[in-house]
Amino acid sequence: MFALSHPDYIRDKARELRRERNLSIDEIAERLALPRTTVFYWLRDLPIERSARPRTMAQRNGSIAMQAEYRQLRESAYAVGRATFDDLSHDPTFRDVLCLYIAEGTKRDRNRVAVCNSDLAVITVCQEWICRLSQRPLNYSIQYHADQDLDELRRYWAGALGIQTTQIRLLRKSNSTHLTGRTWRSRYGVLTVCVHDTLLRAKLGGWIDRLRESWL
Repeated sequence: MFALSHPDYIRDKARELRRERNLSIDEIAERLALPRTTVFYWLRDLPIERSARPRTMAQRNGSIAMQAEYRQLRESAYAVGRATFDDLSHDPTFRDVLCLYIAEGTKRDRNRVAVCNSDLAVITVCQEWICRLSQRPLNYSIQYHADQDLDELRRYWAGALGIQTTQIRLLRKSNSTHLTGRTWRSRYGVLTVCVHDTLLRAKLGGWIDRLRESWL
């Protein structure tokens, strides 16, 4: 019954991602900020389509070799992260960002670094460090309530972060309707700043592990 409490367009989007992009349940749940159980309930009749043509031995070996290569790259990046922790920690905001990521960052996707928050100070310092550590373009999205002014939200975040309003994607919050009258308020929505960078994500793991070790 819980799955039925979400707007129909969210369910339709989940099914579209499954049919057209063959995304896994976990990938769809993360993209739409939904519980995995809800997504499973919606998509249980839509298995991921696989190629009917069996792969040759060469293809299988090539896939295994590629996986091993990428695994080695991730492990090397993780080692670089551990090795560079002390130098980067000379800037105290680096440790601040690691703490924020432990609390607010995306953990399940090894190819993506993303932080979601409604606090401008949190997003600003995270954006600054992501830009310093990655050459990849950043992506932005806002989760908003039904009664919020979308143009105002985009103008606020674009002006505060020094980006174009067109860079910000809009995502209606699936677990609420109106902001007005709520005790806990996100006046300007909840913004996610994200970069798709596998090696940065691996380095981040090394930095976070070094930070945790310093606490013990």
